[in-house]
Amino acid sequence: MISLISPSKAQKIIAQNVRERRLLLDLTQEGLSVRSGVPVATLRKFEQQGVISLESLLKIAIVLGMLDALIKAVEVPKDAYTSLDEIVKSESKPKRKRGRIS
Repeated sequence: MISLISPSKAQKIIAQNVRERRLLLDLTQEGLSVRSGVPVATLRKFEQQGVISLESLLKIAIVLGMLDALIKAVEVPKDAYTSLDEIVKSESKPKRKRGRIS
């Protein structure tokens, strides 16, 4: 499935959702900074521009109770089988360890 949202738009949406969650939990940027270990300046920049490192985002997600949802959002979907033949066929194929060069 192809998304029509640009990466910069996605960053801003994620930042807005994180900010809303922070406010819902009645946390200030300073309070979130202390609890997560992410500097206040980094939080401000994230909430305004959507720019943040993955490590800092994960630290924030832990404090805001969003880590499980974030991990689930990037899970690889499991195969949905419609017959026993499909299961047998998929188990006989070796799983790729690397992507193809395109």
